[in-house]
Amino acid sequence: MTTSRGVLLFLCVAGGGACMPPSWGAGGLLHPARRTLSVERPAEAREVTITGPGPTLRGWFFRNPAGSRGTLVYLHGSADNRASGLSIARRFLARGFDVLAYDSRAHGASEGDACTYGYFEKHDLTRALDAVQARRVVLFGVSLGAAVALQAAPAEPRIAALVAVATFADLRSVAVERAPFFASAAQIEEAFQLAERRARFEVDAVSPVRAAADISVPVLLVHGAADRETSAQHSRRVFEALPGGRKRLLLVPGAGHNDALRPEVWTAIDEWLDAALAPPGGGGG
Repeated sequence: MTTSRGVLLFLCVAGGGACMPPSWGAGGLLHPARRTLSVERPAEAREVTITGPGPTLRGWFFRNPAGSRGTLVYLHGSADNRASGLSIARRFLARGFDVLAYDSRAHGASEGDACTYGYFEKHDLTRALDAVQARRVVLFGVSLGAAVALQAAPAEPRIAALVAVATFADLRSVAVERAPFFASAAQIEEAFQLAERRARFEVDAVSPVRAAADISVPVLLVHGAADRETSAQHSRRVFEALPGGRKRLLLVPGAGHNDALRPEVWTAIDEWLDAALAPPGGGGG
């Protein structure tokens, strides 16, 4: 559930001088550890294959048998897969939503061999919504998934609200922050450039904070106040860039990168989402 693993490896190897060439660093950035699914398809879900331009993606779709308030899409973190969202899927099923959870490109059972931290993944999300014919969509992203959700929101009109847990503000700054003390700026930059050529993306275009200025739907940012992998300052930057008043930043005292979703936080998420999806002038039912 963490964005840090691939980036951390990238920085460590990029900073190792002649013994650790930038090609190793670029590989670490683009190729997070691929965690295979450790659970069988849940009985209440059906398999989904997401096709179209780009790698084929695979996921689970949970149809609410009692009718739906909309579709919640769970977006997992780096070096993770859809299985980490199983408890979240069941939680939102009980609250009246259909739920889609799928493996991001280069993760789990999906195709693709390069993670681009939202550059291409935001377009994959549109394909995923098409695959299940989603209309009123809530995005629930964690770490890498939170960054993808924020970058997708400005251009995808079906999104009605989003919850972003432990996002980074932009790829370049989160990577530089994690650089070992012996890594030179030149070594890191060379590894970035090599990664860009290999995966045909732009590092500086991976920027949730830049996308935030164009988001028009309600956004809830959740971040552990004691997060040492991606500091809470990243969510603060995104919060400040979001326009209007339909935004909230929830900093969780004592929480790190992967443990911010505590019982009291879930209560806050439920209340916020009810209010965000309520019709104008109506209650939060």
